[in-house]
Amino acid sequence: MTAFFERAGPRWYNIPAHRPFAQDLARGLHDALSPFGPEALSEAIVLTPTRRGARALADAFISAAGGKAVLPPQMRPLGDLEEGEPPFEPGDLALDLPAVIEPLKRRFELTRLVADHEHLLEGRTLTAAAALELADALGGFFDSVQIEEAEIEGRLADLVDSELAEHWQVSRTFLEAAASGWRHRLADLGVVDVSERRVRLLRRLAETWSLNPPQAVLVAAGSTGTAPATRALLAAVASAPRGAVVLPGLDEGLADKAWAKVDVQHPQGALKRLLDEAGVTKNDVAVWPASIAADSRGRWRRRLVNEALRPAEETADWLRVIDSLRAEGAKEGIDPIAEGFDGLSVLTARTEEEASTAAALLLREALETPERTAALVTPDQTLARRVTAKLARWGVIPDSSAGEPLAGCRCGALCGLVSRLAIDPLDPVVQLAIVKHPYVRMGREAEALAEAARTLELKGLRGPRAQTWERLEAKLAPHAEAAALARDLRALAEALQAPFAEGLASPAEATRLIAATMESLCRGPDGALGELWTGPGGEAMSRLLSGLIRESDGLPPASPRGFADLLERLMEGETVRAGGSTHPRLRILGAIEARLVRADRLVVAGLEEGVWPRGAPLDPFLSRPMRERLGLPSPERRIGLAAHDFAQAACAPEAILLHTERREGAPAVKSRWLWRLETLARGAGVAIPSRTEVLDWVAALDEPGAPEPAKRPAPVPPVADRPRKMAVTRVETLTRDPYAVWARDILKLYPIDRPDVAADVRARGTAIHKAFELFAERFPGAVPADAAEVFEGLYLEALAEAGLPQEALAREAALAREAALWVADLERERRADGRKIHVELYGELAVRAPAGEFVVTARADRIEQTADGEGHILDYKTGKAPSKKEVETGFSPQLTLTAAILQAGGFADLGPLRPGELTYLEITGRRPAGKIECRAAGEESGFAVAMAVEGLEQLIARYDQPDQPYISRTAPQFVKARVSDYDHLARVFEWSTSGEEGEE
Repeated sequence: MTAFFERAGPRWYNIPAHRPFAQDLARGLHDALSPFGPEALSEAIVLTPTRRGARALADAFISAAGGKAVLPPQMRPLGDLEEGEPPFEPGDLALDLPAVIEPLKRRFELTRLVADHEHLLEGRTLTAAAALELADALGGFFDSVQIEEAEIEGRLADLVDSELAEHWQVSRTFLEAAASGWRHRLADLGVVDVSERRVRLLRRLAETWSLNPPQAVLVAAGSTGTAPATRALLAAVASAPRGAVVLPGLDEGLADKAWAKVDVQHPQGALKRLLDEAGVTKNDVAVWPASIAADSRGRWRRRLVNEALRPAEETADWLRVIDSLRAEGAKEGIDPIAEGFDGLSVLTARTEEEASTAAALLLREALETPERTAALVTPDQTLARRVTAKLARWGVIPDSSAGEPLAGCRCGALCGLVSRLAIDPLDPVVQLAIVKHPYVRMGREAEALAEAARTLELKGLRGPRAQTWERLEAKLAPHAEAAALARDLRALAEALQAPFAEGLASPAEATRLIAATMESLCRGPDGALGELWTGPGGEAMSRLLSGLIRESDGLPPASPRGFADLLERLMEGETVRAGGSTHPRLRILGAIEARLVRADRLVVAGLEEGVWPRGAPLDPFLSRPMRERLGLPSPERRIGLAAHDFAQAACAPEAILLHTERREGAPAVKSRWLWRLETLARGAGVAIPSRTEVLDWVAALDEPGAPEPAKRPAPVPPVADRPRKMAVTRVETLTRDPYAVWARDILKLYPIDRPDVAADVRARGTAIHKAFELFAERFPGAVPADAAEVFEGLYLEALAEAGLPQEALAREAALAREAALWVADLERERRADGRKIHVELYGELAVRAPAGEFVVTARADRIEQTADGEGHILDYKTGKAPSKKEVETGFSPQLTLTAAILQAGGFADLGPLRPGELTYLEITGRRPAGKIECRAAGEESGFAVAMAVEGLEQLIARYDQPDQPYISRTAPQFVKARVSDYDHLARVFEWSTSGEEGEE
């Protein structure tokens, strides 16, 4: 049998899309070269598109040799050729080529170039982060020019004509200056771009092999030849004496009429251009020998997928094609449509979370069969990371190419937190995240830091934030360790902010402080830095920060927020691959990597428009006509490449096509390729199988079992544990929601505020009480002429102390002014008869009860004592006061029970007084600024007091009964507008929606 390299015609081969590329390639090479001795295979040279493809091919040679030891060929990735590695010797091709500029240095140099030409952008002022963003786009433009070998020198001047918008003229001017400046800068540094150097190496290699071709077997496999230099090299390989090019998934069955209409968006677009430039027709390409000899299962799938993706103008022939396929299959006694869709299925998930869980389950299911392999193929790295996290629940770590963004690593997260500390040092969330970071020690033992951090959190950072360091330290004054921790944080934050004292700082200086602060945070009591700069994440972070210090001279100065944005963008561009031990039968691959790698089961995910395929990228510098004039490819070319990768993956023996109905909360559009496959199937009168049972697995994975709604809780604590002393506000709670009394007063479960909770509502109530109290203390008699100004100042000062931020204080000032004017008039009117004003007085009243004496207490906001022995009780509200009905029915007994205490002489400083007006003061600052809501007066007050005391005695007597439960929400009609701190504990939603809600 003639070996593949002895073919008389063009040595261009194809491995069909339904065949495992790496396995067929390895088997073909092994079978062809084994007769020439064991050294023949090791002398061969194989070029693959990527390093991962080379590794997959190396693994495939083990299978091809039947598990025996074998010396594989020299395998090198086309996209990463280096001097000193075969197929060329050190210095042969790269002797006079400059070194490659380091990627990070290139980003900074381009950013500096953008900043230097900022004046060309029509007065636009660039921050450091904006300059970096524009520099990345500029770097992409230079890469495209170098890869396509487009000549732009001298052509940019005439690039814009009168038909284009004026802003393209600005873009052209900027590009012309930037291209010239970059060329000179690279020359000064004595380096070249990596894309330019790679193109030169490929060109030189093609020229060398054309003039002096290798005599060994030479194979280029898996490349679609998208770059001109790559196409030239492939042509040189095919022309070598023992050379061959092996293409991935050429559709040799596509009709000539359809082939002629293949464009850049078609899956065969890149291969068509490659063959056209090489002077080879589609019919000249032979099937790779190992693929011919192998089982032909899957060829019908390949035919169906290729037909579904044929040029849009040719889809009118789909019905004719279906009939033709069925006629062809009839000769073999099979239905080719059913055969083609056998092993292919579609799964529609509702959300990204459901999709990632479904993908993880499908991969995990495949591992149940010994030796069975599985892979996830997706261009969506976020989805890949989600699936990796889902697989961790079973202790399975896939071999993933997605990696992890540097910002997601522990070291990167700490760096981001430190940069945010410079923006807002008093942000409680940032402070807590820092002191709880696993690397942070701050000179303390881990246990001591954890205890201090816990106290700092509970006593200083939860609830409304402290507006100054002094207020935070005052809150922590009784807690020495927590106060010391806050002082250390303050010192670090002030040092971080020092370079930004005038608003801007150089990125290099800011970076030094960021790095120094990270080390200060992580230094233990022995001075060691722990794991800060260790591991892949720490090393990557160290390289990034050192590069930023070394290379960022000339970048625009940055504000704290601008520098944090700059760091965030830099970290977004860095991917960390941890490596380590991974499962040998499970992989997560990008779309390009999947060309050469095949598994028994492929989960093809991310099939939504904008994901796979991605939308055409926006070019900030060039319009489509401008790109065409420069000889640059259209943005749609990558759609054709993505379509080719999809076709390869969809032809796997078992392929599950996974798409999501919603992404990031918004509806998602199904990928065009999936639409085409489903449309073709409907035209053939069949349906693509669906794996809907997987969604049942997803639902069952964390399913707690049959739903058993919680019953309305009714705890019955021992009488001895029930409270014998209660404030009037807690009596109100006992009336409305006894369960909350059980949780708080008996179990002692106290709610904890969230860090940095909004202070607006609570602050107003606290501030009004404080302002009234201080005003009465300062002016117990006559009201001063400037009463409104005084009260306004007291109120705003109390708001600040209550934690209201400055921006909210500015908004509150107008309301405070209106409220103060209303209060000043109120004080003058109510004090006109010379009554005495008492504020914040404490009183208590003992009542008889079956289980012994019960004491009810009150702290009255305000009691006005008249000369005739009457006491008016006022309570301040910044919201809606209880209605008269709520007071009369006993569901809001605060005023009436306070009056009962007053009548019984429970306020020691006053003695017994006759209850007068029972009034709520609603103070809002709006229109009207305040309202007087009197709920009882005169004899009516006395009657209300008697009823309140009677109701209290009955209430306490009931709860002195051993079998009386503390039921949740006994008066729901008065609670619906309120949310209890214990509703989640009582599982109110569950039992109330099951029909149990109602009065006791």
